[in-house]
Amino acid sequence: MENIKLEELKAQLLTLLNKEALKRGEFTLSSGKKSSYYLDGRIITLTPEGAYLVANIILELCRDKAVDAIGGPTLGADPIVGAIAAVAHIKKIPLKTFIVRKATKEHGTQRQIEGPELVKTSRVILVDDVATTGKALIEAKEALDKAGIISDTAMVIVDRCEGAKENLEKAGLKLESIFTIKDFGL
Repeated sequence: MENIKLEELKAQLLTLLNKEALKRGEFTLSSGKKSSYYLDGRIITLTPEGAYLVANIILELCRDKAVDAIGGPTLGADPIVGAIAAVAHIKKIPLKTFIVRKATKEHGTQRQIEGPELVKTSRVILVDDVATTGKALIEAKEALDKAGIISDTAMVIVDRCEGAKENLEKAGLKLESIFTIKDFGL
C-alpha cells in the first residue's frame, strides 16, 4: 500500500472519529479519572467503514514488523481483531488473531488467551481502541508473558496522552498510535 493511500485512510478515519465517536461533556473513565470528553472507539470499530479503515491501517503499520499474531484485551480489541482477521485473509497475509480475557475462563478450555493456538515465542502486537493509562494492555501483556508469548508493541487508534505511553514503556511495551488526542484539537 502506498503511503498516500495510508494517509487517505487515516484522514477518513479521523473524520469518522470526529463525527461519530468523540463526545463532549462530563465523563468518568475506566481509570476513575474525570474527563470533559469521551472517545468511544467501538462506535467506529463496530461499523463496516470503521472496521475496514482500522484493519487496513493497522495491517499497513505492521507490514515491516516480524509478527505472528495481532490481538488485545477484550472488549476494545474485539472488533479490531475480527476486522484484521478478515482483511488479512482477503489480502492473503498469514496472521493469527487473539483476544485476551480479563481472567482465565473457569469452564470449558479454561483459557485466558482466546483464538488459534499461539506457540511459545510467537511474536505478537497488542491492539486496543483507546489508551489512557494503558492498564488493559499491560494486563494483556502479563497474560501473554505467562504463556511465553513475546509482545513488545502495542498499537491503538487513539492515545489520550495521559500516561499510557510511559506506563506501557515500564511494562516493556512500545506504544504506537494512529492518532493522539492532539489530532482532535484537545
